[in-house]
Amino acid sequence: MISDLFWAYLVAITLLTITPGVDTLLVMRNTGRGGLRDGCATSVGICSGLFIHATLSALGISLLLVETAWAFTALKWAGALYLIWLGIGSLRQAFRRSRAAPDSATADVPASIARRHVGLAVSFREGVLSNVLNPKTALFYMALLPQFIDPAGNAFQQSLLLAGVHFLLAMVWQCGLAWVVVTFRSLGVNARLKKLLNGLTGGFFVAMGAKLASS
Repeated sequence: MISDLFWAYLVAITLLTITPGVDTLLVMRNTGRGGLRDGCATSVGICSGLFIHATLSALGISLLLVETAWAFTALKWAGALYLIWLGIGSLRQAFRRSRAAPDSATADVPASIARRHVGLAVSFREGVLSNVLNPKTALFYMALLPQFIDPAGNAFQQSLLLAGVHFLLAMVWQCGLAWVVVTFRSLGVNARLKKLLNGLTGGFFVAMGAKLASS
């Protein structure tokens, strides 16, 4: 019975992992900003947040958040504001690049040199906050995770084990996406395309934040 539950969970969590969303765009954005290490550090932060959701789910706090209107509203607004903040950052980066005058010296700078370097701790923190402040993730772990837990076993240990499986799948998927982004960068992506991607990503984050706040 436990084996059946595990395989059902594996299918469900795989489909959830490969579905594009905010986490996917954040990994791609940060990879474009700082390279493979930046993208993978972001992924580690995102996936680490899964253990927080699993712990809260096992302790019943996620249910309390859902049942308590003001607490869930506070979480929703925090997530919405964070998404909007990320979006504004991407839009500012796109705008700053669009203001830069094109010249041959800048165009010939290798991507590894022109890349904006930030500390890995920044990428990790952005990933954690993106995941922890996402009420949809909290709802997922509150509603779906208990369906794959054997009542005869230790709920807390099983929750962490299932979160660990999710962690591994998401890390492989997101780091793979980061590698794809780095590969395209090494092929010499046009600067205008980079600006367009930053603009689209920023607009998506702001739109998602506004939608989350108004839902």
